[in-house]
Amino acid sequence: MQHTALPLALAALLLVSAPRAQGSDPSQDARKMGSPAALAPGQTVESMWPAPSADDWEKPVLVTWQRTFEDAFKVAAELGKPVLVCVNMDGEPASEHWAGIKYRTSETAKLLEPYVCLVASVYRHSPRDHDEEGRRIPCPRFGGVTCGEHITLEPILYEKYFDGQRIAPRHILLERDGTKGYDVFYSWDTASVANAFAEGVKDRPKPLEPGERSLEARLQTADVAERLALEQAYLAGSHVERRTLLETTLKARVVDQLELLRLALFGLDLELARLARRALAQCESEEALDLIAEALKVPMDEAERELLVAAAERLSEKFPRGRTLVAVQRGLVSRSARVDVEAWRRTAEGEYRAGALASEALESVARTSEATPADGAARLAFAESLLARAHDAEIPGAFTPLFELDADRAAREAEASGVRGWRLDAVLAVTSLARGQREEAVRRALAAFEGGMPRPGEEGLALDDVSSVALLALFAEARQKAIAQAYRERKPWPGEWLADVHAAYAVLVTHPRGTETHAADGFDFLRWLGASARAREVLERGLARFPASWRLHERLRGALLVERGPDGLEADYAARLARAEAVPELGWFAAYASLVAAETHRRGGARDRALAAYERALALYERDLARNPEHAASVDHYSALALAGRAHVFFELEDLARATDGLVLAFERAPRAAAAFDGLGRTPIDSARILLARLEERGETALYERLQTRLAALGKELLDAPDRERGVPNEAARAGDRPLPPRQNLPPAGAPTTPDAPRR
Repeated sequence: MQHTALPLALAALLLVSAPRAQGSDPSQDARKMGSPAALAPGQTVESMWPAPSADDWEKPVLVTWQRTFEDAFKVAAELGKPVLVCVNMDGEPASEHWAGIKYRTSETAKLLEPYVCLVASVYRHSPRDHDEEGRRIPCPRFGGVTCGEHITLEPILYEKYFDGQRIAPRHILLERDGTKGYDVFYSWDTASVANAFAEGVKDRPKPLEPGERSLEARLQTADVAERLALEQAYLAGSHVERRTLLETTLKARVVDQLELLRLALFGLDLELARLARRALAQCESEEALDLIAEALKVPMDEAERELLVAAAERLSEKFPRGRTLVAVQRGLVSRSARVDVEAWRRTAEGEYRAGALASEALESVARTSEATPADGAARLAFAESLLARAHDAEIPGAFTPLFELDADRAAREAEASGVRGWRLDAVLAVTSLARGQREEAVRRALAAFEGGMPRPGEEGLALDDVSSVALLALFAEARQKAIAQAYRERKPWPGEWLADVHAAYAVLVTHPRGTETHAADGFDFLRWLGASARAREVLERGLARFPASWRLHERLRGALLVERGPDGLEADYAARLARAEAVPELGWFAAYASLVAAETHRRGGARDRALAAYERALALYERDLARNPEHAASVDHYSALALAGRAHVFFELEDLARATDGLVLAFERAPRAAAAFDGLGRTPIDSARILLARLEERGETALYERLQTRLAALGKELLDAPDRERGVPNEAARAGDRPLPPRQNLPPAGAPTTPDAPRR
């Protein structure tokens, strides 16, 4: 299945996650297994857990990982084995050692053979889980599983077994009934972890051997080895052999063979794709909903589309999130009954005129209201005129809150006199928002739209342009909140709500009073729902309006990485730069895209491509600096991160001299960037300490002294900056200058360099 980025709530939790604090006591089980209380005298974290080299990373992972939590326990019950959960974290030295060295050795693999193994990590190492033809893209860090699979597993384990602590590396034994055995973390060596592996299976009955299985039996097991064998057989098989596999899947369905079906769904054989859709419609697992959602993006006969939507509707009885998929499919093909997109677009200029007229009529309306203080309708008309005057371009901004407050008071007096209806709710929605009462503002906006408010251009709608746009955004928010609440409460919701949201954002991203926040919010919500094509439409319209928006470029990078990978990301920005209408600031974003591409290549182990992308990033930054000298602080900061990232690649390639040169250059270019995290969760200071340990080990005295001297020159403030080891946000990394060139919204120095990196 293709997984999206982490939910925001989970990302927020990661901000304060800590794999270890210096001096943390080992867990109780770690002590039982022999962990010392702390590092041995004279030893550092980097020397205890040596960083993997490029050769280490090139070795295959020898541990067999099951794909899902449910699969692991099915296999454990079938073979009579316990489950072992391995938790890992990018950038943390011990986690890097386990991922790059330990899980790739035959000794560790032999120790883990008696277990059914799962690996969990919240970090994405490959932009995609599958290619265009449905073939799996194994995680380059862990092998076997996709990044989506190890990401999806982490929140499940957190809820069940982590006791409120996200710690890595961590190894947890789970019995077949789901109860926890040992929980080993904060070990100050690797031997105690190996002891735990051995003790956990000591004196247990010998696991069962599955033996030879028939095709039907192989299709009925969740074991990853059999799943993989079936998928490879499909890829290597003839048309007849592939059809036999799919037909047998239809007849002998015990576990859902979703990856097998994916290969047929996205392959080039239309007959097999139709057969796979029939099989998919019979699946029973929650994961089938994700594949149904992806399958529905492909053109197909209406009857087949309805078959899959009906399957999602059936599954939603057991897995309520399926209701969202059904509502999305129904809602995206319908028009909003409450938001007429064309009417809003036609009357954008007319709204300005209506607002100006209402503002000019304020004195006349005020006299009428004062003459008849008990007349609620007159008080409401007065409130509308006050609101229009508040947003009049000729009124100094300092007076706006005063007019809004007076409008709110007049509207509430009208309500107290018995006035009801959409006009009152519309005014109070806008004034409540101005007073910071967002909940009431959302409620009032929904009441106005559902209470018969005329469409723009129709008689009776006297809202000024600022108020009307604010009201529309609040209505979209009301619908979003209703959908989210229905999702949380596992209740059905009508597809027309989504039609309303989509129509509202279609207006907001093109309206003269729309903002980049509207575009970002619209993209985020539609993407969360799985309406990725509609989300991209909103994003592109937003970028056309706000071409130098950091928020929108961040979302564009994330979408491009998933759709086209790091090469496609750079190619897209190169094409945008070549357009005649390209804004001057786009060069900065193109450089940043190359920096993100370089880090993505590093995650995938493509070091030569990473080095080339770093070179392009540095060249693009220099080009941007020549054209926009006011970008200097930001260019220096991210150029320093690029130099440090490139240096770490040289370190992995055992080119220690160039690694040293790169880090020294990075520290000289932007000293404060030395404590900033890159997209892989590592600071230049981290890389320097890892390199120093290797230089000392190799006896490279001159290089060691040069780097150590430059590192010490950074000063105690940066070297002692809060970091991942101490488990608190790295605020020191954000202390650099914040460049704000004209028409520019660059991130502060220290912002993470990838869209899916945890925010610190």
